[in-house]
Amino acid sequence: MLLLKKNPFGFYISLPKIGIVNVRHHRPLPDGAVLKQAQIIKKADGWYINLRLEDKTVPNFASEITPTWENSLGMDAVLHEDDYLATSEGVKLPSLKSFRKSQSKLASISKRKSTQKKGSKSRRKLAKREAKLHQQIARARKDHAYNTAHALLNTGASVFFHEKLNPARLSRRNKPKTDDEGKFLPNGQKAKSGLAKSWSDAAFGQFFNILKFKAEKAGAYVIPVNPQYTSQLLPYRDEFIFTDCSIREYWDEEYQLLIDRDLSAGINIKRVGLDVFPTISAIRSPETSYEGDWGLLLSNQ
Repeated sequence: MLLLKKNPFGFYISLPKIGIVNVRHHRPLPDGAVLKQAQIIKKADGWYINLRLEDKTVPNFASEITPTWENSLGMDAVLHEDDYLATSEGVKLPSLKSFRKSQSKLASISKRKSTQKKGSKSRRKLAKREAKLHQQIARARKDHAYNTAHALLNTGASVFFHEKLNPARLSRRNKPKTDDEGKFLPNGQKAKSGLAKSWSDAAFGQFFNILKFKAEKAGAYVIPVNPQYTSQLLPYRDEFIFTDCSIREYWDEEYQLLIDRDLSAGINIKRVGLDVFPTISAIRSPETSYEGDWGLLLSNQ
């Protein structure tokens, strides 16, 4: 049986087969909650315990929301320069790149550690420094995810659409190519390795899970959608413009607009979520397009 109690010296928990363990209790347990499970975790800076509680008095706040153009927001995952997300409201949220910023320092510590004798005191000290730096990177990335989620929820939207990503596939190594004699040919892995590292550093999977968790607490919804062709089409003309990743902007002479590729994709993702995005086999009629102020949404001038 798990028990969390307080004595004159602080809080302690009684664990099966372990006994009494003192804990630093940073947050009080809710009234009426029953402690059901404890998970002991060893991290670089010490031991942690995660407590799982059961509180039958907490009501279910599941709400019924009908997505509309006014109450929804589309988001496109961006890995260009210092941008992290592009929204359908014409806003770009910055990235953190915690691993990229600490990469040289991490490589230096790792190189020094590899020169030390295995089992030596100096090697253990460097291994601990390396683990703490990895922990700092992970914590900074998680903090950035929470801050970004709060910024999105503060927009007042009730439904959030994002592209359905497959992080494992995005960071997967390319298959090797060989010629008739069995010699290896270039397969693009060198170029992809940097992109895969950026995808891992961005941790969009973790971010969308955090956004879903915070949105549910706020009575909102987070819905993944199929991102196929959303980055290539102009949202107001359904024309393939951004057919190459190197095309970042497009100047529309008719509307006198400088259209950003990522902001355009954010609008298209919103259209997919609202089921007004055209199929490729049959482009829908112009009545399904957005009739608002495209200059406000698309122009970055």
